[in-house]
Amino acid sequence: MDLICEERNSDEPFIARVWRSQGQAAGPFISVAETNGELVVTKYRGKTAITLRGPSTQATPAYCPEDAEFFGIQFKPGAFLAHLPAKMVMNRHDLFLPEASSKSFWLSGSAWQYPSFENADHFVKRLVQDGLLVYDPIVEATLHGQPMQISLRTVQRRFLQATGLTHNTLYQIHRAQYAANFLRQGISILETVQRAGYFDQPHLTRSLKHLIGLTPAQIMDPGRPERLSFLYKKEPPWLYYNTNVLRTMDIPSPALSTSS
Repeated sequence: MDLICEERNSDEPFIARVWRSQGQAAGPFISVAETNGELVVTKYRGKTAITLRGPSTQATPAYCPEDAEFFGIQFKPGAFLAHLPAKMVMNRHDLFLPEASSKSFWLSGSAWQYPSFENADHFVKRLVQDGLLVYDPIVEATLHGQPMQISLRTVQRRFLQATGLTHNTLYQIHRAQYAANFLRQGISILETVQRAGYFDQPHLTRSLKHLIGLTPAQIMDPGRPERLSFLYKKEPPWLYYNTNVLRTMDIPSPALSTSS
């Protein structure tokens, strides 16, 4: 059975979702490629730890310990800790923030209480107020095809700095997750090819094998032994992809964008 979680939305503009899960059965699973960075709190055998995770550009093997509790704050693309950019924690190079006490951890020289599923919004608001969590609005502008009065090279540089990904890579990951959710719902491979905008079935298979870790047929198989990590519901990826963004609007730097 694939890993499942409870998730909720947030009114905080830098949060994509807040989620929690409990490992009911120990064992390996496939961690799918992901576009978002996140802070994850783990409770296991009486100990609490917090980890900063970055985006990942391919599916990787992972392990779920039995009876561990997980809670995560997933950031929107473009939001990142100012002194810990995405490129530092990409592709499962997770950063464990040091423990200050049984109830707190060190972040940027100060002790912070561990957040919870319930107070995640307030925790993120404090990070923003203290200038620790910043956001580059160029990411949202790019994803929604909004015009910008800066060079394409500057757009690409700032997008990569804020997300750890190129615009095309983010799109490919988003599309693969979108397609995988169709297949898990029992939608045929050929229809998934059409709905997700792949060229043909081999194109879909190559993409899912690399980014999800399974072929389309394996994803559809309810009896497969491999487990997948969370696959959040995605909007159609082409709504957020425009390779011909015009450059006619000023976009401020991330240092000036601590709220939206």
